[in-house]
Amino acid sequence: MIEEQVILVNEKDEQIGLMPKMEAHEKAVLHRAFSVFVFNTKNELMLQQRAAEKYHSPLLWANSCCSHQRNGESNIEAGKRRLQEEMGFVCELKEVTSFIYKAPFANGLTEHELDHIMIGYFNENPIINREEVESYKWMTLEDVKNDMVEQPEIYTEWFKIIFEKYYSFINEK
Repeated sequence: MIEEQVILVNEKDEQIGLMPKMEAHEKAVLHRAFSVFVFNTKNELMLQQRAAEKYHSPLLWANSCCSHQRNGESNIEAGKRRLQEEMGFVCELKEVTSFIYKAPFANGLTEHELDHIMIGYFNENPIINREEVESYKWMTLEDVKNDMVEQPEIYTEWFKIIFEKYYSFINEK
């Protein structure tokens, strides 16, 4: 099986190459990524708990889904693809902002990503892919914010960064 490639970018989000995903995370090379936030009509955010088998951040809670774009794939196409693969549904997505962050993990890997944040709406229950997702839940943004203060250790590093820095973008929808 061929390892998935990530798109290497500069700080202006211009593509400068491709690299195997694990190598990019081992070397902390800046690459393109996305984070999807799905809301329902009650204004609750769908959170996912990462599967126990994930190579980093297993069983931690994160936004609805996130991953890496494939070469030649738009941000929206990538977000819809990954929503289907992880959560078993697709919805319309709107890109709201992007930013660069760097988060090292205890296993020696580092996420160094130019992350595109997208928002969508869905009112059903997802059909989660158990290889990717352990569980899911709906929470208001206020409840997420409070829970992150009380239990920061149960959330992924990138979700905490996004939530803190871009709460206003997510909240404005």
